[in-house]
Parts: sequence; structure tokens; C-alpha cells
Amino acid sequence: MDIKQFADRVQNNVSKVIVGKDREIKLILASIIAGGHVLMEDVPGTGKTVLAKSLAASINCGFKRLQFTPDLLPSDVTGLSVFDTKKGDFVFKPGPVFTNVLLADEINRATPRTQSALLECMEERQVTLDGETRALPKPFIVIATQNPIETQGTFPLPEAQLDRFLMKLSLGKLTHEESVSVLERFMRNDPLREMESVCSAEDIIQAGRELENCSVSRPVMDYIASLCQNTHSAQGVILGVSPRGMLALMRASRAWAMLDGRDFVTPDDVKELAVPVLSHRLAVKVIYGQRDAAENAVKETLDNTPVPTESAGKRETDQ
Repeated sequence: MDIKQFADRVQNNVSKVIVGKDREIKLILASIIAGGHVLMEDVPGTGKTVLAKSLAASINCGFKRLQFTPDLLPSDVTGLSVFDTKKGDFVFKPGPVFTNVLLADEINRATPRTQSALLECMEERQVTLDGETRALPKPFIVIATQNPIETQGTFPLPEAQLDRFLMKLSLGKLTHEESVSVLERFMRNDPLREMESVCSAEDIIQAGRELENCSVSRPVMDYIASLCQNTHSAQGVILGVSPRGMLALMRASRAWAMLDGRDFVTPDDVKELAVPVLSHRLAVKVIYGQRDAAENAVKETLDNTPVPTESAGKRETDQ
């Protein structure tokens, strides 16, 4: 399977709806291929939900959208057992998580109790209820959105929940030309309604298996390890990247390399993925109104960590 051709096909399809966000689309594709979940944090109206729907529409698989609110219960997420009078026994009614792509809209509006219902789902890809464990469909991808500005009626995600997301992204603003393109594209109809799927769930699973063919040389492994270790001593950092974050960076870098048509990881791949993969995993001292403290800490670490100078991306046999 040619992952680059597969990813280009999906990206071109999503670009029919989303304007000027090719890098963000590629990052999400890398996360999906790597088997990870994505948290999109930005102000309302920037296209977070539309992007998630466009990606789901491009994949011929199950999709469900769950609007998180303060009164949402854990059983509204995972499902529950109800008594069936005809059978005279309890019957399990699956919740929205029993799908392939789950859009968790405004995830920080739910209470911590409800947020925690996703912990097992996102990490183990299973749901344990009433002493019985049920596996979730493959692939299982959570694309969550949240608004970083509004704080009333919201519950910030704890570190354990944030660590379940492979990447955290922000779509940012459009240029003037991109804004005009959006107006032209949506003037007559909604292109999202006309989207057709260009790949299947099995294609996603197969792409994930192909990651085993992407090698990581010892110098690049040393670079990833040093980078994650150095986050602990970065300015303003209370808690640095965990081993799970380090593994996530390597996995995401392998997916990014294969999206570029390579079967080996270079230090540039690691540098490109460092901020979206690591920044949300840091606990930092935040000054009121400062939103990019964690990103700045990762960038500082990148500047202070020596990059391998030899051909670190070449394949090695002793990995």
C-alpha cells in the first residue's frame, strides 16, 4: 500500500471543503494512521467541526457526533444495560463510542466524571461495564474540539485525559485570499453535503500496519529521547514529557515520514511534529492570559537540543 498516494487522495477530498489548512489536514492524517486521537483547540467558527466531519465523510466507516454538555452522563458516552421485559434480562445498549470516528464536540463542557468515560476507550479501545469488557470497532478515532477562550461552564481536561491525545492542533486564521475562497465555495451550496468517501476503514488499518516498515535510526532515537528529557528542565515547566509522550512522538514521526513517501524518519520529521505532539503533555506555569507557554517551552527545547549531524535518517539493521 502506498501511504502517500492514499493520504493525498484523502487530503485532496477534504480540501474541497476546508481552505488553506493543508498542513493541519496532513497532521490529522498522520495521527489517524498512527492510531492516535486529535484535540483541536480554537475559537468558535474556525472550522474545527467541519474539518472533523470532512475527514469522517472521506472515510467509508462509522461516524457519530457527540455534543458534550454539563448534564451529559458517562452512560451517554459508553452506553448502558437496560432491562428488557420480553427477554427478562438486561440488554446492553451501545453508546456513541461504538463507532469508527467519534467527534467529541466541545469536550471541555462535560464534567470530569463524563470526560473520564473516554479514558479507557481512547487508550485500550474498549469499554468495561457491569464487569464485562467490550472491544470497540477498528479503527477507533476520537477527534475532539474545545474553545480555549470561554471558561464559563467548562471543565479543563486533566493531564491524564490530554495525554490520550496524540496531537493538539489549532487551525488559526485565514488569509484574505483564503477568506474569499471560502465565500466563493459556500456561496451556492454546502460542499460537505456533496462529499464522497475515498477510502475505507480497512485502508486506515492497513496504513497503520505499514508503519512497521518505517525505520528509525539510533541517532534519531537518541534525538527523540534527548528532546523529551530536556523538556523537564525547560523554563516554566513543572512536569515534562512522559515515556508515553516520547513513544507518541516516534510513532507520529514515522507516520509523517511515510506521508512524505519515505520509509525512514529524519530529525526534521521530529522537529515538525514536536509542538503538536508534546506541547499539550507539559505542565507549565501559566501567567494569566498567556496561552502559548507550553508551545514556547517545546520550541525552547528544540533550540537547545543538538540535532544529529550525520545521515540520521538512513536505515539501520541494529534497531
